[in-house]
Amino acid sequence: MAFINEMALLSESLELNIWEVIDASATKPFGFMKFTPGPGIGGHCIPLDPMYLSWKAKGVNFYSHFIELAQETNKKMPQHVLQKISEALNFNSKAIRNSKILLLGMAYKPNIDDIRESPALDIYELLKNEGGNVAYFDPMVPTFKNKTGEVVEGLKTLEDKIEQFDLVVILTSHQFFNMEEVFTKSQLIVDTRNAMAGKNNQKLFRLGDGSKKIVNIEGL
Repeated sequence: MAFINEMALLSESLELNIWEVIDASATKPFGFMKFTPGPGIGGHCIPLDPMYLSWKAKGVNFYSHFIELAQETNKKMPQHVLQKISEALNFNSKAIRNSKILLLGMAYKPNIDDIRESPALDIYELLKNEGGNVAYFDPMVPTFKNKTGEVVEGLKTLEDKIEQFDLVVILTSHQFFNMEEVFTKSQLIVDTRNAMAGKNNQKLFRLGDGSKKIVNIEGL
């Protein structure tokens, strides 16, 4: 997972599309296991359990460089998503501060209600710290507690609301999300899960895709 996240960042630097690279790799008839990048890692296992092993190893003077490096790489992803959001808004002559930003999905993976160690929580806090006017929609996660212990409530519905936001950030691609409606009604999109696979539009900014530079879409 850390490797594919790093490859997504490399693809952007090389002006490649990591999703096209993955699809091409999947045509190999043997020896291929698909991993996809995302905004970070979540759940109780992957973000935490390897660190117990690393800690135990240090007790016998063994240092697990791969475990430490993987954790470091994965933990950088929410900050990278923040940079993508800032870049996308800048191309529309806006900044994170005072922009209305909708986070779509708070669970750490699709079709569950588990937010333990979810990267969406980190991204929410990062955006708030930057002065963003942040809301979220995830019917499976009606509320969550922010870092100060305050309860944050999600939107009850998206009906007639998507257009009101300067930017929609897709963090979890639940099956029940109407992505066609999101694509049609959003002013600007940052897609961290390739939920908009097959879509290609100036307002779409995809994590891991450096093949197309966004132009200023003000007035479109």
